[in-house]
Amino acid sequence: MTAGARRAAAPRAGRQAGPAPDVFAPRGGNDQAEGPVPLHRLDVPAPHLLPFAIGSFDTIGPLSRAGFPHRHSFHEIVYVTGGTGSHVLDEDRWPLRPPHLCFIAPGQVHYWDRVAGLRGWVILFTDDFLLAHPGDRDALTELGERPWMRPGPKDAARMAGLVREMLWEYGERAPSFRSVLQAQLHILIARALRLSAPYGAPGPYGAGGSDGAAGRPGVRRTEPVPGRAALVSREFTRLLAQPGSVGRSVRSYADELGVSVGHLTELVKRSTGRTPGRLIRHAQTVEAKRLLSGSRLTVAQVARRVGFADPAYFCRFFRRETGLSPGDFRRAAGGAGGIHHELRAESIEGPARPE
Repeated sequence: MTAGARRAAAPRAGRQAGPAPDVFAPRGGNDQAEGPVPLHRLDVPAPHLLPFAIGSFDTIGPLSRAGFPHRHSFHEIVYVTGGTGSHVLDEDRWPLRPPHLCFIAPGQVHYWDRVAGLRGWVILFTDDFLLAHPGDRDALTELGERPWMRPGPKDAARMAGLVREMLWEYGERAPSFRSVLQAQLHILIARALRLSAPYGAPGPYGAGGSDGAAGRPGVRRTEPVPGRAALVSREFTRLLAQPGSVGRSVRSYADELGVSVGHLTELVKRSTGRTPGRLIRHAQTVEAKRLLSGSRLTVAQVARRVGFADPAYFCRFFRRETGLSPGDFRRAAGGAGGIHHELRAESIEGPARPE
């Protein structure tokens, strides 16, 4: 897309916009190089744009309702308001009886099966968009344990109103709209954590009970028992999220989990599409960004906090991962306490990066 075309496509004040064409590019881009399951990436190629997009299934594009198994490098929240068929998430099949609120974590395999009349909204964002509310990462992990929720009428109305406010904010792009969107996403996640009986989550097909019970308010099903890969991956992710853990080696995690390095790599890659080493490097990068943008620690102090004894090596690592030096990143973030817009987010059309 040319610069002129980008300017022409940019949202204008008062417009109820879906994602700008150069924020989320739904133009094919299935990445087969990272394994047999395609990996879709969020495209944020310019510094003034967000690692975030929101829109309807139609405005986001056909990949938002893909009928083939795939995974993402980013978080996805789906609020389904209409349609029939089912949603398959990590081999569990969830029937569509809207409204539904669904949380899809990076690396999870999912697809829409035999859907018709699918309506609703899709919210896409990377970990970088959570820097203002780092606790939301843990909340999303918790929500991943019950990813398919069915809110009652009052909760559904509140959720729909909040999503519409986010759509308006995203389309207007008024001053400080990034901060407002981060706050609104934080509220959405917090409200999702509240959702519980009597409008419990219907279980997937095959999880026990009859299919007819799944759609009735107050009926819960036994959750399926996760496979070995999912269990080990979940425990690895939990350990990685603990304070002070980002600088640990893959071997230290493998030893704690009682598996070999090779077996840990195989299981985590099978479950998430990424190796433990890649996930550790991503966690180090996110934590470094948080410290550089939100504290007055020196670059050397930040390096030590994220597991690098040599500041020079940390600077090379950080530049390779983000495209900026730590100093340039901090200046782009507006100094200590600022918030950075990702410059090198993964694109759904971009080439695979080596693990």
